[in-house]
Amino acid sequence: MARGAIKLAIIGGGSSYTPELVEGVLNRLDTLPVKQIHFVDIEQGREKLDIIASLAKRMIDKVGADIEVKADFDRRSAIKDADFVMTQFRVGGLAARASDEKIPLKYDVIGQETTGPGGFAKAMRTIPVILDICRDIEELSPNAWMLNFTNPAGLVSEAVNKYTQVKNIGLCNVPVSMEMMIAEMMECEPKDLQLEFAGLNHLVWVHKVWLAGENVTAKVLEKVGDGANFSMKNIWEEPWDPSFLKALQAIPCPYHRYFYQTDAMLAEEKQSAEKQGTRAEQVMQTEAELFELYQQPSLDHKPVQLEERGGAYYSDASLNLVDAIYNNRNSLHVVNVANNGAIADLAHDAVIECTAVVGSWGAKPLAVGKLSPRIYGLLKQVKAYEQLAIEAAVHGSYDDALIAMSSNPLVPDISRAKAILDEMLLLNQPYLPQFTLTHL
Repeated sequence: MARGAIKLAIIGGGSSYTPELVEGVLNRLDTLPVKQIHFVDIEQGREKLDIIASLAKRMIDKVGADIEVKADFDRRSAIKDADFVMTQFRVGGLAARASDEKIPLKYDVIGQETTGPGGFAKAMRTIPVILDICRDIEELSPNAWMLNFTNPAGLVSEAVNKYTQVKNIGLCNVPVSMEMMIAEMMECEPKDLQLEFAGLNHLVWVHKVWLAGENVTAKVLEKVGDGANFSMKNIWEEPWDPSFLKALQAIPCPYHRYFYQTDAMLAEEKQSAEKQGTRAEQVMQTEAELFELYQQPSLDHKPVQLEERGGAYYSDASLNLVDAIYNNRNSLHVVNVANNGAIADLAHDAVIECTAVVGSWGAKPLAVGKLSPRIYGLLKQVKAYEQLAIEAAVHGSYDDALIAMSSNPLVPDISRAKAILDEMLLLNQPYLPQFTLTHL
């Protein structure tokens, strides 16, 4: 990549996570000469966008950096001549997320924003928008890299690969959080660990852990089974069964609890929703408090309260990737990219989440070969669901949508799949122009 000033376009600039991104930019000025950050949002997010832009300017002024901040609703202007387009938006806002969580619970099904029916509804709203953004990138900045943080990240990345020519990499803060937690339980620095990640977004396993050249995978599994902290702010930390972890022979990510401990997670979700509201409703309160802080004229740094949002290490995941591409680091990162043979017996164009070498040419996944049957069945079933969901989102196909919902491991039978699907499609109709719903 040619050296020179960097322009970042942030789609979804009014996100409460944005101050962490700005902090990450300011921490890397020696290696990333960012000269312009262009925040974009939609008109309904005007107030939040204005607050974020003002805070970003105060943060930049505090360190005396020479970075121009723009904030408006002109997505094409932001994308034009951008070096990196970073996507972090939520179609329908937290209100849509709340419905994604509530509707499945009515049918005794997991209600979560990225897995199960909730993740399906989010994909239906998100994929058409991301493809529209990609058409702008193809026209206005064909050499830009799109770094997508928008969930469900794996489905979004695969849709972009299949239906556009945009150079894109999907990313998530879960793998880096897992690395930090494993380092804590092994009482070492994260840089001293080597982790072999392979799976899907929010369904990724660590297959091997090395510390100082020693394979310590069994020790880590034992510590996780003994109750070492191994979850995210937004996921109930249901204890793992030590016997199951020993049998699994791989370290599951926190989101695996929804698949491996479904009954316990569903019971907790229902109880929490009744007493405190769904996770989305709790986040609404957290966000309101954050934006009250953000608009204080004296605030010129990222507040510690942001960690309560569940997005820890967001800036590390995203800006370390920018650094790797811009400076051609050829360094290791856990990203969402096309499989290309990394996982044997999985389609080459299937997007996986894995350890990859990243440089100015992009991301090349490290091969892990044939996965154990202990893992492969669940991975294949979820990937089949994802691919059906992508087709439903792109083409507005009710048949694909029904089969996708019925194929999801978290949906126990066809009758509930159809009932949840119909209710979600009707409720989300304003965001789903691709679907014709006259028969519902």
